[in-house]
Amino acid sequence: MKPIRLLCFLILAFVVTEKTAAQSPETSASKRQHLSMDNDWRFALGHAYDPSKDFYNGTGGFSYLAKTGYGDGAASAEFDDRGWRKINLPHDWAVEQPFSPKGSFSHGSKAIGRNFPEASVGWYRKSFVIPVADLGKRISIAFDGVFRNSIVWVNGHYLGTEPSGYNSFEYNISEYLNYGGNNIIAVRADVTMEEGWFYEGAGIYRHVWLNKTDQLHIVSEGTFVTTQVKNNIVDVTVTSAIINDDKQSRNFNVTQTIIDDNGKVLASKTTTGLTLQPFASQDIKNILPVDNPRLWSIETPNLYKLVTTVEEGGAATDSYRTTFGVRSIRFDANDGFFLNGKHVKIKGTNNHQDHAGVGVAIPDALQEFRICTLKEMGCNAYRCSHNPPTPELLDACDRLGMLVIDENRLMGVASTQLNDLKRMIRRDRNHPSIISWSIGNEEWGIEGNITGARIAATMQAFAKSIDSTRYITAAISGGIGSGISTVIDLLGYNYVATKNTDEQHKKYPNQFSWGTEEGSAVASRGIYEDDMEKHQLVAYDRKQNDFFYSLEQGWKYYAARPYLAGMFIWTGFDYRGEPTPFGWPSVGSYFGMLDACGFPKDDYYYLKSWWTDQTVVHLLPHWNWRGKEGREIRVCAYSNCDEVELFLNKKSLGKKTMDLNGHLEWQVKYEPGTLEAIGYKKGVKAGSGVVKTTLEPVGINLQANRDVIKADSKDIALIAVQATDKNKLRVPTADNEVGFSIEGPGKIIGVGNGDPTSLEPDQYLERVNLVQIGDFKEKFVDDLNVKAEVAADYDDSSWQNAFKDTRDDEFGRKVKAIVYRAGFTMPSDGAAATATFFNKNIGKAQSIYINGKEIGHEIKENAGKTEFKLEAALLHPGNNTIAIVATPLLKGNIWAGVNTDPGLIQLVYPAASYKRKLFSGYAQVIVQSTGQPGTIVLKATSPGLKQSAIEIIAK
Repeated sequence: MKPIRLLCFLILAFVVTEKTAAQSPETSASKRQHLSMDNDWRFALGHAYDPSKDFYNGTGGFSYLAKTGYGDGAASAEFDDRGWRKINLPHDWAVEQPFSPKGSFSHGSKAIGRNFPEASVGWYRKSFVIPVADLGKRISIAFDGVFRNSIVWVNGHYLGTEPSGYNSFEYNISEYLNYGGNNIIAVRADVTMEEGWFYEGAGIYRHVWLNKTDQLHIVSEGTFVTTQVKNNIVDVTVTSAIINDDKQSRNFNVTQTIIDDNGKVLASKTTTGLTLQPFASQDIKNILPVDNPRLWSIETPNLYKLVTTVEEGGAATDSYRTTFGVRSIRFDANDGFFLNGKHVKIKGTNNHQDHAGVGVAIPDALQEFRICTLKEMGCNAYRCSHNPPTPELLDACDRLGMLVIDENRLMGVASTQLNDLKRMIRRDRNHPSIISWSIGNEEWGIEGNITGARIAATMQAFAKSIDSTRYITAAISGGIGSGISTVIDLLGYNYVATKNTDEQHKKYPNQFSWGTEEGSAVASRGIYEDDMEKHQLVAYDRKQNDFFYSLEQGWKYYAARPYLAGMFIWTGFDYRGEPTPFGWPSVGSYFGMLDACGFPKDDYYYLKSWWTDQTVVHLLPHWNWRGKEGREIRVCAYSNCDEVELFLNKKSLGKKTMDLNGHLEWQVKYEPGTLEAIGYKKGVKAGSGVVKTTLEPVGINLQANRDVIKADSKDIALIAVQATDKNKLRVPTADNEVGFSIEGPGKIIGVGNGDPTSLEPDQYLERVNLVQIGDFKEKFVDDLNVKAEVAADYDDSSWQNAFKDTRDDEFGRKVKAIVYRAGFTMPSDGAAATATFFNKNIGKAQSIYINGKEIGHEIKENAGKTEFKLEAALLHPGNNTIAIVATPLLKGNIWAGVNTDPGLIQLVYPAASYKRKLFSGYAQVIVQSTGQPGTIVLKATSPGLKQSAIEIIAK
């Protein structure tokens, strides 16, 4: 097993067994709890401007902004969400939507945004119980990220609004909770307006946590660890912010302890005799020396933990674990970047945060897969373009040894922008992987003028006031020599084909610099002839246009200049949106070294040749050119060998010498068979690469990146799907449609194939439609035993509108019973769905009739929430009737109301079977544990091909 792959395997195994402990900051002696809130949510789409379709939120006499606790509609604790779809987080509702030419071009043409108000608002609700014993604790709800413009309520109490989809945020909910009872959290997200210019998803796409602490506790994100190494001793400076949210003063001690990954205590110090008045806070700072530290590096990402414990009266009231690494970083204006005193050339990639099949709702194990795949290429640095990432991405970079640029979303110096920058730095500052904070990217309106210079200078100074241990950068695509580039400490070049970096370096000799974007090549994986009609671009390396370098040109430029610390390729992975140079029906980018599934393009192997010490001999193109016999085909070899010799059907076509950071080419007349390249180092064969002509597909091959996953409802396996010929060779031109089925404790959560033009669904989900019941009419009757008035064809045109009269005691004395009638419309395909009527009593006792048939008899008001499965034969397409015979509900007091909502009908359509066409011979299936141990069996079928199956063990 290769070293990087082995490291990734071991890291994944560690994460599976230790993730809870690693993420949870509490210790057994502490009162702190850090609990996942990801499971058992309800979800429904609302509406961007129609209150009736947005569950009447914000329509009450008093709004949630006017009076405390007045969250109404779906924000109300009493709202009935039984008809909504059940989901677990993370969740991206955008990836569930179809594609549309009216969708945002830059966001992957998904049917959300301004042109789709019915799909641009999403509601989430979750019920949870808080024990009586928690009364007196500080309890908060924490979101790692909600896209976007999220509003949060707990038990109808408005907590706040977070405009950005990338910020983490937390609300104290202690005083709003029902202790010993049920609680409701409601979240409304609105993606009508975009925040970036790339696919961003929609909804609660990151984790949610419930945090419980003592009132005297360590501030969330209030711990900061820095290290300084000298003579095999590291001084670890630790600062912990302690806050007293109690209503009385508290006396306490704080102990700060460093432990290694075996739990061994390496250093500890206790600060005693501390006192905090109510709602006051204090920073506790100490220096803890550690002998012979194991340094964090790209090759050996060693990690330590700081355990901060608050003690009062001999007992721990709070304890918090902070993971950190011991390392030094330094940029030099002439010689680039140094890690732990060792020169390191930055070999980075830019990446957005989505993946095929799941959008931005990426499982944690998929973060690991993506970082491992980049490291296999030789990538040592990751730029979070263009926003703060999910914390789990940074955790993966810490564990695997990947340097990081952590990037702010929007430049600005108003309090909102500076506060967002501060929140990012405070949240992420303990990650040893982060070497730079980026304050902005390609802000064309300001990057070349004095306004940009002022903003950048202020943001840079502000960032340093929070963390002076990292370098501040900004990515600039124009305006070099003026504006931002004149004040930024670490200049980020975006695309040097139009810039003179040598001139800038001469003019600003003390400025550090690197390439924040370069090599913006466009290529379709496995395609070797342009087909502009199909929106397919050759996978040979070439520059996009005269404003860009090719991948090879870009790397040679940076490799030849020591003052440039390195470069970040645009991009590591393909992503949704920005399908340059095309428009609809292309919906994904072509820039990646890997496609959106993580299947390597040929450029991946060019970089692997020069970014790793592994022997690489990679040939392109494939060798399936039926009908083109005798035509010359361009053959390229990506290799780091001294020489490469090419053979066609064992006949040598010549040996060529490899230039540093280059590649080799031959023009070869096509004939079917075997094309082989042999690489030599110092005259000795060091490696080879082979492509063969294949036959027609006859079978399917399934390969999993992991054959054992954790039975935790979170862990995943990625299954590569290939079509093979009778010789078991992958057919690189196959485009067969493959269907998938699954058995055992697993589910498919997404499919993809890496084709930027594919408009196939990413997910095949059950569909939930809600059928609303129309406005009621009413007729007063003597008792509940009526017959004619509940018949399906009864004429109620002369009846009065329901609930016209005030339901007071006088009404109760006059009216003994009421018949309510209304209509509802069933869709033409309603018979294919499972129908359920979720009842909400509008009478003290009531009987319910649908199309004249009684489905519920004299249901009492105190019976709670009741529901009724509706037989398909009972309903018919078009208009249907519901009649409810009830004894009237009466107001409890003069200002109260009575329930006038009878409930609704839920239609659940079964999900279609998962399927996906192969693109250039590949597709991908993502399988996730459902939480039980056992054997998961994924089966793949395609007409004319032999069925295949693969087993994944969940345990």
